[in-house]
Amino acid sequence: MRGVPENSAAGDQTPPRGAVRLTLDRQFGALFWGKLISGVGIWIHSIVAAVVVYAATGSALWVGLVSVVQFAPQIFLTPLSGTWADRGNIGRQIVLGRVLCFLGSGSLAAFCFVRGDLEGQLDAVIVLAATLITGLGFVVGGPAQQSIIPLLIRRDEFPTAMALNSLPMTLARVAGPAGGTFVAAQYSPALAFALAGLAHALFVVMTMFAALPAGTEQAAGTDFRVRAALSYVRRDRTMLLLLIVVAAVGFGSEPSITLAPIIADELGGGTHVVGQLTGAFGLGAVVGFFGYRLLSWPARQPRVLQVGLAAMIIGTTLVALAPTAATAMSAFAVSGIGFMIANTSAMNLVQLRVPQVMRGRVMALWMVGFVGSRPLASILEGILADLVSLEAALLVTAGVILAVFIAFRPKRLDFTPDGP
Repeated sequence: MRGVPENSAAGDQTPPRGAVRLTLDRQFGALFWGKLISGVGIWIHSIVAAVVVYAATGSALWVGLVSVVQFAPQIFLTPLSGTWADRGNIGRQIVLGRVLCFLGSGSLAAFCFVRGDLEGQLDAVIVLAATLITGLGFVVGGPAQQSIIPLLIRRDEFPTAMALNSLPMTLARVAGPAGGTFVAAQYSPALAFALAGLAHALFVVMTMFAALPAGTEQAAGTDFRVRAALSYVRRDRTMLLLLIVVAAVGFGSEPSITLAPIIADELGGGTHVVGQLTGAFGLGAVVGFFGYRLLSWPARQPRVLQVGLAAMIIGTTLVALAPTAATAMSAFAVSGIGFMIANTSAMNLVQLRVPQVMRGRVMALWMVGFVGSRPLASILEGILADLVSLEAALLVTAGVILAVFIAFRPKRLDFTPDGP
């Protein structure tokens, strides 16, 4: 269906729904729980793919390629997907994206069941190919998942809904890596990839029964070109800087994946420590969710964003200096707290400011920044870790976030909402 969704009727005088009621809502709740389940699948796939590629090649650069093939397609194709979200059927687009993710994880599970232990670069290439399919699923469904949120809520529910929207992937970041590495170590990587595929299949079923809205009617003659969204962002300095911040947040989150196997190896840990390092970042992000709720007064959002960036800088620097695995986990937790606070604040500011007519395309650009920066981070960190040192890779990452922190000056920006 198109038009006004069932939860955002104009003139509704009932109190805004809290977190519990939103998560139990037929539409928003289905999206929330579906994203949580499939998010676990995403992280299982990501961390186990990194582990098996490192085991097969022994190279940090090859591990970095896992993130490249999973997220690089978003740099080039997500803007087109955002156009589909603005003019097409958002609900169907979400389903199609998860079907592709299911095919990627499912095919890799089948390959690992047949092949057994993976060895050499050829096997690593097969892992990368299957991971690329899941990356294409992100491309198709990602902008639709972000742009549909305002259609399921009222304006006065925005802060709570945006925090909840960030929570599934945060919780998944705790459960997915730890669960994935446990299953891979105790049973097999094949079973881990099969569970990832099952998670995506469950999300497909949940969204189909939720009857998600197709989108909103757009005026005749609306310019749906990606160029129109790029022109809007270029003219709006506040939006441009917010998207740069989002890119820095994505960039700064990558060490918990790309560098986790190397950190664990240098600190004398095994496969289970890889999952614990990544899970510590996710656990910190869960704590950051509650921190954001405490700090998230609308007028404070830009300052809250700065707090998140500062925590990421401190946490990443501490990881570089960590002498033990336990210390590294604590430092990753600090970085995770900052990640959640900064990411949620930035998303809230973007969603409130962007006009409805180009929300899909602008959220596609949001994804290009958030996810598309990760391949660059993974390659850079992998090269630095291989050729210079692990510490250099981490400190350069902290330096990138610091540069954006310095550039983001709320007093010089206009955060007036333009969205619905």
